[in-house]
Amino acid sequence: MTALEDFVGKLASADAARGLDRSVSCRLTDLGQVVRGRLATGAVHDMTAVPDGPMVPKADIRLTMASDDLLALTSGELSFTPAWASGRVKLEAGLRDMLRLRSLL
Repeated sequence: MTALEDFVGKLASADAARGLDRSVSCRLTDLGQVVRGRLATGAVHDMTAVPDGPMVPKADIRLTMASDDLLALTSGELSFTPAWASGRVKLEAGLRDMLRLRSLL
C-alpha cells in the first residue's frame, strides 16, 4: 500500500496533474488484490485494497502489474516507459487522461 501511495502520490503532485480529480486503481496480479483510491488536489486519497474480481468497479485510471514491479517502480529500479512497453505494467484510461499522464510518466 505504501509503495502504491508513493507512486500515485508522485503523479498527483506533478504540475501536469494540477486540477485532476480521478479515481485510480492498481490491480496487483500476483496478490489477487485491487488497490483503489482518488487522485485529487495534488495528492492521493482513500487508498483501500479489495479482493480482485468482476464486481470491482472500473476506475478512471487503471494500472495492472505484479507487486514486485510496483516496488521496482517506486524504488527507481524500473522505469515506467520500458515497463509499459514490455507489458510488465499496463495502463488504461480515457484519451484525455492518457494524454495528460503521458507527460507525467
